[in-house]
Amino acid sequence: MRRALVTGATGGLGLALTAALLEAGYAVRASGRSPAAGERLEQMGAEVILGDLLRTDMAALCDGVDAVFHAAAMSSPWGDEAVFHRINVTATQALVTAAERAGCDAFVFVSSPSIYAAFRDQIGLTEDAPLPTRSLNAYARTKRRAEAHVLSADRQGFRTTAIRPRALIGPDDTVVLPRILKLVRKGVLPVFREGVAKVDLTDVRDAALALVSADQNRGVVGGKVVNISGGQPIGVLDLAERLCEALNVRPRLVPAPMGAMRAAAAASQVVCSLLPGRPEPSLTPYTLATLAYSQTFDLSFARAVLKYAPAHNPLATALALAPVMAREAEA
Repeated sequence: MRRALVTGATGGLGLALTAALLEAGYAVRASGRSPAAGERLEQMGAEVILGDLLRTDMAALCDGVDAVFHAAAMSSPWGDEAVFHRINVTATQALVTAAERAGCDAFVFVSSPSIYAAFRDQIGLTEDAPLPTRSLNAYARTKRRAEAHVLSADRQGFRTTAIRPRALIGPDDTVVLPRILKLVRKGVLPVFREGVAKVDLTDVRDAALALVSADQNRGVVGGKVVNISGGQPIGVLDLAERLCEALNVRPRLVPAPMGAMRAAAAASQVVCSLLPGRPEPSLTPYTLATLAYSQTFDLSFARAVLKYAPAHNPLATALALAPVMAREAEA
């Protein structure tokens, strides 16, 4: 039986990944911070270790493990750079070292398509597409550094790969769908560039299977990065309207000129960085770029090396989850 460690296992992707690994016959050690999600993981059949990854004995965490799936991260469009670096870069570097020393033969890193974020449309991105010269936020910068470190550690006997899953949708999502729903339910919906930007949603179950496949095909994907999405891009305005219909709400659509919005996002970011507690701005340059410009993936490489074939319609998943999440938010 192959043994796996999943970090960030109490998050939305971590929960789905643990379930997929157990279904595939792995023994799973699950690391995370949420006691409630930890109980769910134990009920699934995983060995659970709760706590902050940076305060955990990583040597012990990796002991007896064949493959490490590193999903733990600080994921937010806003926050302190030093905190992002400590969680996303320092912890990753330490875990790579611990995994190699423990004799693990695979390290699968959950990277992020945020590293592509830019003020331009990007359609059919491939894994070798050039990255922006400047990242739009600390999350993108630190995930990019962590990804580079993971890939540089690849060698025979210790294969490392990075998976970039786009816009994950699932029942335990606390990032993508909740933020979209919050925007939709405000009553006024800003429309950037007439809402034509395309977004590539991904059902979390498909992303989890891609991660499992990365380990099972480690000899092929070692040292490489793989882009993952649901393969069914949808316009941002179309998505918002479909979600409004599912929630039975009728927000007012307000055209938002890009020049003014970019200036407002930049100014808001500066102001919030000076305020006590550094509250998250209502609009950041990163968030504006993701809502106003297309980012879709060419899945040819994923299909070739991982035999990746999305089995779920992420839009259908989002529409089914939206009313449930809305009721939970109101409770």
